[in-house]
Amino acid sequence: MNRRLPKLIAVLLASLIASASVSALADSAWAQQHPRREQINGRLARQNGRIRQEVREGDLTRAKARRLHRADHRIRMEERHFAARHHGAVTPAEQARLNRQENRVSRHIGR
Repeated sequence: MNRRLPKLIAVLLASLIASASVSALADSAWAQQHPRREQINGRLARQNGRIRQEVREGDLTRAKARRLHRADHRIRMEERHFAARHHGAVTPAEQARLNRQENRVSRHIGR
């Protein structure tokens, strides 16, 4: 009986670790596809495309494009920070704040 106890403990620990990792994966998949986060990140991706397009067309200098990309990067980092505080979600107030910041960047893309 003493020989079986360590094996039983090892099996129980392994199953506990496996179930914890599966729930962590489920949380992260939900968090990444949270509707407010998805809207914010989709918008950032579209703005990134607009910046690149303006540079290709010669309507935006590389220096200004770098500044705009940096501003978008700060917004993305803030979004990740908000999500980390709320288990993968962004509150409506935080979404509104990030959208205002994105609006400011967006206005500078076409100038």
